[in-house]
Amino acid sequence: IIPTILFVIFSRFSIRQETRYMLLGNALLSDLIYLLFYTLSAALNAAHVHLPKEACVLLLFLLAVAYSGGLFTAAAIILDTYIAILFPLRYIAMLPPSRTKKIIVLLWMCSAAFPVIFFLVLSSTHSFVSCALEMCSVPVILILTLNGTDAVKLCFWLSTMVIFLCLSLIFCCYAILYFKTKQSGIWESICSRASVTFLMHNTVLFFYFFPLLALFVESFLRINSVIRLQTGIWVSLTVFNVLMILPKVLFPFLYGLRYREISASLKSIVRSKHLHLVS
Repeated sequence: IIPTILFVIFSRFSIRQETRYMLLGNALLSDLIYLLFYTLSAALNAAHVHLPKEACVLLLFLLAVAYSGGLFTAAAIILDTYIAILFPLRYIAMLPPSRTKKIIVLLWMCSAAFPVIFFLVLSSTHSFVSCALEMCSVPVILILTLNGTDAVKLCFWLSTMVIFLCLSLIFCCYAILYFKTKQSGIWESICSRASVTFLMHNTVLFFYFFPLLALFVESFLRINSVIRLQTGIWVSLTVFNVLMILPKVLFPFLYGLRYREISASLKSIVRSKHLHLVS
């Protein structure tokens, strides 16, 4: 369904001129890239295909960029909703299509910056383990590299702080949004559009950040020898293969099918295909 929604967004001029749809398209594109490369990595490991070191590093880098892109864009979508509700009269002036495109470019630059720094630290400290690179498995490589130098661990925990600062900013926006709109009565009904939107955003945030929280807790426990290496590998495999995939599966249904314009376009595509088959 992700390619279909992307086709609808990029093929309709009126849709791709709106900030929320441009951000949605960017998030879906990031998720699609991540799913494709992670599926490729899993298939190669299942087939016992050993990639060259350079190819494995490139694959891991692209996975990190794609996942960071989806994470940052999900946060940008929520901030966009915050601005649209609190500043409705100035919203179009604050976020015209030209500025939104620059924001998307900035999101991709930030998404690439963190993996670049992390990989440079790994490369300079020679923390890449040759046996892990032969497998090219993200969970295994993460487990083994975190047993490396203090520089690698520092880089890891700095990334953790950035992610949780981002999460704190989003929750602050939610709190301000709730108290600013509390008197308007839009929160009275649990089935109101505002309540459903709030629940939808929180669901996406939970599925994006909970896997990272689980991964960080597992890494902290393993670094301090609270759990064994084998247990850490199993937890990491569960996080990467299940928990990190869930938001990318739910995202198009929670956002793409809920927006009226996209939903109407998808229905028209389905109807046209049905009529074509009948004729």
